[in-house]
Amino acid sequence: MASPSDARSDSVGLQRFGLGSALGARAELRVSARDRLLAEIDRRVLPQPAGVPFSGAAEIGSALYAFEDREKIEREARRAAETKVAAAPPAPGPSAPATRQNQMAQPRSANEKPANAKPTNAKPTNEPALPYRTYRDEVLARTRLALEAETGFGERMVSFWSNHFCIGATKSNMTRIMAGAYEREAIRPHVFGRFEDMLVAAESHPAMLDFLDNRLSIGPSSPAGKRRGRGLNENLAREILELHTLGVSGGYAQVDVTNLARIITGWTVVGREAALGFPGSFAFNAGLHEPGASAMLGRHYGQPGKAQGLAAFSDLANHPATADFIALKLVRHFVADDPPAALVRDLSAEFRRTQGDLAAVSRALITSNIAWKAEPTKIRSPQEFLIAAFRALGRKPDFGQIAGPLNAMGQPFWQPSGPNGYPDTNDAWASPEGIKTRIDVAAGWGRQAAGTVPDPRALTEDILGPLLSAETRQAVARADSKPQALALLLMSPEFQRR
Repeated sequence: MASPSDARSDSVGLQRFGLGSALGARAELRVSARDRLLAEIDRRVLPQPAGVPFSGAAEIGSALYAFEDREKIEREARRAAETKVAAAPPAPGPSAPATRQNQMAQPRSANEKPANAKPTNAKPTNEPALPYRTYRDEVLARTRLALEAETGFGERMVSFWSNHFCIGATKSNMTRIMAGAYEREAIRPHVFGRFEDMLVAAESHPAMLDFLDNRLSIGPSSPAGKRRGRGLNENLAREILELHTLGVSGGYAQVDVTNLARIITGWTVVGREAALGFPGSFAFNAGLHEPGASAMLGRHYGQPGKAQGLAAFSDLANHPATADFIALKLVRHFVADDPPAALVRDLSAEFRRTQGDLAAVSRALITSNIAWKAEPTKIRSPQEFLIAAFRALGRKPDFGQIAGPLNAMGQPFWQPSGPNGYPDTNDAWASPEGIKTRIDVAAGWGRQAAGTVPDPRALTEDILGPLLSAETRQAVARADSKPQALALLLMSPEFQRR
């Protein structure tokens, strides 16, 4: 039989590494929590969201280009019609009797129609445009998967890596319509795979190439560069070094940024003409690639074409600074804002030993006693809070019930303010204004769930288990109403922290 300390440790572990207890979940899920988390790693393969509108980037690209072409035709038609109306000479004014007759023939109100009006089958619609509609459906599918997960460690890892290699859905039609596909294709398959594979998948995905403008980057000495007089765009190269691999203190210089930008010229997105493949998919365009060898971090890369970029990515993925940077970020995300140095060293060593095997690194995190013994000081991010609350309350939200609260709390899906992603420390989410917003959101969820939760006191015992304090138990029991009791559960320190 597990001791009280073991039961509490298991409960902390499930909150620290998972998505929180679900309404009606089996109590035995809290027993041997570490083994359940390790079993999720051993499976290696994560489920994909179901019910998404497009299978992947290539299919999305064709649909997006067709949508933009239709929009262009409609804009031009409206502009031509407006120009024609503006250029038409004014009609002669009617005589007074005719004017009076016309006035008498007008409908008496805006809702009345003339007797000879022709019926119409046109139906007004508020359906959003294709990019936003696709984004909406991807968010719903992603959320449903998180709500159905047993422990949710894999889903937490998807969120971590998606934020590490983040894109911004508001940058363009392409990034909005492909945000979900980017996570499904570049992040999710590699969460328990090799870091190098995830790096290549992320940097070569059309959403990333559009978000950080590599599709605009042209080698100055390439055929296209000589013809068009355009040159490098260093945005993607800079963020690969600063945010995706070595870290800002990783020992690179500006010359390394510029040379990496040269190395990855030609990594682009297929246009609507489909000359290099499926519209909207990744392609290497030799006509844009800077010829010749380039040096980065003291190594020279003279491989032909795309192989030059792959060689550079392989070295970056296996660089010691990358191991240190990834380890630091993982420990900060899961354990503490001030990461325990010993745990960071352990994860970095495992990353180097296994050449970036993320399953091995994840296993080192889960098996570490340091990670399990740390006090739960990390506050749940808005996305984590929303998922944990919906799991606890048994809610099946629609898009508005997801987007509204996350917009209010400042963390909508795939919309960070910059390429460094959403912040991962308490001060970003626990400001006075942030806590006030959470209280308002929790109060709303309490009102919505009050009719489906029989006894908030029993729910509190079930969801928090060994973590439940006497103070929270008493506050929920003394609440003036069921909605207030549920809000107190959601805002309790035991629920907010992991």
